[in-house]
Amino acid sequence: MRLLHFNGERLVSTDYRGKTIPLYAILSHRWGDSEVLYEDLAAGTYKDKAGYQKIEFCAAQAAQDQLQYFWVDTCCIDKWNLRERSKAINSMFRWYKGATRCYVFLPDVSTAADAPQSAWEASFLASEWFERGWTLQELIAPASVEFFSCEGRWIGDKTTLEPLVHAKTGIPVRALRNGPLDEFTINERRDWAKNRKTTEEEDAIYCLLGILDIVIPAAYGEGKERAWRRLQTELEAAGSAPSIILFSQNDQFVGRESQLTELEAKLFEYNRATKMAIVGPPGTGKSQLALETAHRARQRNRNCCIFWIDASDTDSLYRSYESIAQKLGIPGWDDEKTDSRQLVKAYLGGNGERQYLLVFDNVDNISLGSTDLSDYVPQSEQCAVLYTTTNRDTAKELAAPNVLKLKEMSLSTAQRMLANHIRAPLSPSEQQEAQLLLHELSHLPLAIVQAAAYINIRGITLQQYRSLVARQRESVPGHDSELPENGPQEHDITGPVATTLLISLDQLRGDNNLATVYLSLAACVDRKDIPLDLLPAASPRQREEVVKVLSGYGLVTRRPAESSLDLHQLVHHALREWLQRQGQLDEWTGNAFKELYRVFPDNDHSSRSKWRRLLPHAKYVLTHSSAEKEGGDRLELVRKCAMALYNDGRWTEAEQLEVQVMETSSRVLGDEHPDTLTSMA
Repeated sequence: MRLLHFNGERLVSTDYRGKTIPLYAILSHRWGDSEVLYEDLAAGTYKDKAGYQKIEFCAAQAAQDQLQYFWVDTCCIDKWNLRERSKAINSMFRWYKGATRCYVFLPDVSTAADAPQSAWEASFLASEWFERGWTLQELIAPASVEFFSCEGRWIGDKTTLEPLVHAKTGIPVRALRNGPLDEFTINERRDWAKNRKTTEEEDAIYCLLGILDIVIPAAYGEGKERAWRRLQTELEAAGSAPSIILFSQNDQFVGRESQLTELEAKLFEYNRATKMAIVGPPGTGKSQLALETAHRARQRNRNCCIFWIDASDTDSLYRSYESIAQKLGIPGWDDEKTDSRQLVKAYLGGNGERQYLLVFDNVDNISLGSTDLSDYVPQSEQCAVLYTTTNRDTAKELAAPNVLKLKEMSLSTAQRMLANHIRAPLSPSEQQEAQLLLHELSHLPLAIVQAAAYINIRGITLQQYRSLVARQRESVPGHDSELPENGPQEHDITGPVATTLLISLDQLRGDNNLATVYLSLAACVDRKDIPLDLLPAASPRQREEVVKVLSGYGLVTRRPAESSLDLHQLVHHALREWLQRQGQLDEWTGNAFKELYRVFPDNDHSSRSKWRRLLPHAKYVLTHSSAEKEGGDRLELVRKCAMALYNDGRWTEAEQLEVQVMETSSRVLGDEHPDTLTSMA
């Protein structure tokens, strides 16, 4: 937990992780478009932000209450540090509960110095603060909650305004007075948030986690009802084996019964755990099959701990292991110096009381820096492991001979999947159209989902969509509907996912040009964890709305908790192919350079989390661009990356980039130019 205080006129942030936390105040407020962020503190630009006035108000109020330290969510959490953000979401209720004072700043409530209560009471009760989901815990958790108008005048506190607050919120007086929350039923506590609004529909459930004393990972995109069912599952599992399955069970899952039977039979055959791998081309539903297996295993064996692990990259793997260590309460899980991967491996390998199932999703590379994935997999007869991968060699190395190959969906399964995703029921006369469309889409799940999304949004028939497919195929020669055997590199602009993508792109170019800008930029950087800050917009709200449009078409996966988005590898590959054919790939690569240079921080230590998340994107665009594009944004980006790598202790990688900077500076600027001499040094 970080706390703020003023040292003279300078705002200082102090990290109290692993230390005794002093008494502190906390600010409850609504976010605006110009808030002070953690990175602004290091850059010294915090006074330029409109949100700085709220920080000054909080500091002044805390000083009046003899409190030196205070906490403000906008700048006390490093939003670029995904591990920190994840921990913060699950710690928020505890932090509010631990505050000595909570100051609620109400920008939509104005009070004159000598105004009677009746003059401000109506605007106080009409304040949007009472309507938002996340402010619920800010009202209930702290013992002392004080309300202030936009002028900074004290309106009252949770005690003096108790009748008004109770009447407005419907929260029982006993709860407002910090009585034990377990005195109220789950449904009673859920009702407290019933009429509150949230930006993300899932937050209507996530904002209850602290109030219900439950920890589940956020899975934005699952929808409000699925989030509630997942929370209920966690509540019902109290006292049984702890588990983390990141996604709720998919109601629209169909088929694959023979593969499910094989997985369920072999994973714990003869009560001895084994390793298995699901392998298949991208977009064929490997993760969905693994997810269904995990949920069925949990339903059938309440004594089995099941953990879902994102193995697509080192950081995701580390965060998954941290969550497991916290869930199991392994001693040392909250020690920043502890490697949670080794902690979990040792615990699961030596704990024979329960069965375990670990699902490693998206294992396309078993090498994780200087180590291999196998170095972190527990060795125990009680611990079964299931991998999903597009790479046959990886599958064999990890799980041979227990490798399950996914091939094309059967027609009947594909028909059920299409019917489940289309809002309007299919009439008997449309079944033939459905078969023809599914043949065009090679029965590929990802293509079916994208086609259904387009049909739902545009309100068209299957026949009309088939016409769009035919028109798209005619415009791109060399159509091939066959699925490749191994990996996305064999997919091109003629594949099923490329077809559904380009149909949606044609529509977006007319309806929302900024959406096509975002897709073009995303095609030129790494496909995972693309920070929204890379995408230009007039305001954060505009950016979010455009990303929601792309998500609605099934073209991106939103990650609101991380302020980022992902592209499926087939979508990413098809976008690059499309830009190449349009002769625009170099242009958009140049635009990606500009945006990366704009957001890439200087080599200040406090910016480490930010540069670590941006480095994969910078390295991707540098690797996939011509070195002939010397100077300008490219050279400056290489220089920034080199310094970031150097300060991160990755000296070999830093040296390689510094040599590029030196050689380019020498050619472009000359050997005697100061920048060239600095590079040589």
